[in-house]
Amino acid sequence: MNKENAQSLGEMPRNRPLHEQVAEDILRRIILGEWPEGHVLPSEEKLAEAFGVSYGTVRRAMADLTHQGVVMRRRRTGTVVTGRTPHHTLERFYRYFRLHNRNGDLVRTEAKYIEVAKREASDEEARTLGIEPGEDVSFILRLRVIDGRPVMIDRIVVPLSRYRAFPTTMEETPSLIYRFLLENEGTRLGAVRESVSARLAEPEDCKLLELDPAVPHALLQIDEVAFDPQNVPLLIMRHSALTEHHAYLNEVR
Repeated sequence: MNKENAQSLGEMPRNRPLHEQVAEDILRRIILGEWPEGHVLPSEEKLAEAFGVSYGTVRRAMADLTHQGVVMRRRRTGTVVTGRTPHHTLERFYRYFRLHNRNGDLVRTEAKYIEVAKREASDEEARTLGIEPGEDVSFILRLRVIDGRPVMIDRIVVPLSRYRAFPTTMEETPSLIYRFLLENEGTRLGAVRESVSARLAEPEDCKLLELDPAVPHALLQIDEVAFDPQNVPLLIMRHSALTEHHAYLNEVR
């Protein structure tokens, strides 16, 4: 690692302690796979030089990451990436959407985009996101498909006032939104609040999920609000899923 590869701390938010900024940048590299599981990090002296901070600042950052279980110290080896929670969270939690078949196996879905549009936030969306009503948001409507059959509808709202580089066209919209925010905005997911309920499919749901509208169909609805580490709302997601052949599994550790 050298200074050219290190993110300038001058580009990071100034209202956070330096050691938190350094830890955030190191964690970003681990999540994105630049420093994979088993990778030995540069020495604290080299990290301090690369980031342009004191040795003590890097030492505090590494202590935080060690406490979180992201890295571990090994005698005669150095500080090693453990490959624990952060990478799992982005690559599995959000790519696979926790859909499992009846045998309990995790199922990978394909994303099919139906609509991506720039529009004004509703009053409810504005309250949830902490923005003003009428502010621009990107609305994304997409399907999750398994073996050619749609099984879940995703309705996503992203506040454009916070992420001005976020795409508003179907061609440019990323399949992994949280990864896009991390790579392009430097914003990391900190927490997700979920509300789970059941409801009957409405006419639009039936059309999207290729259901017979003359027959009642039950849907599992998962309303999510994602937050960054400072508890600022990132986006809203509403998932509407069929559960005849699949289950939604949420594991907390």
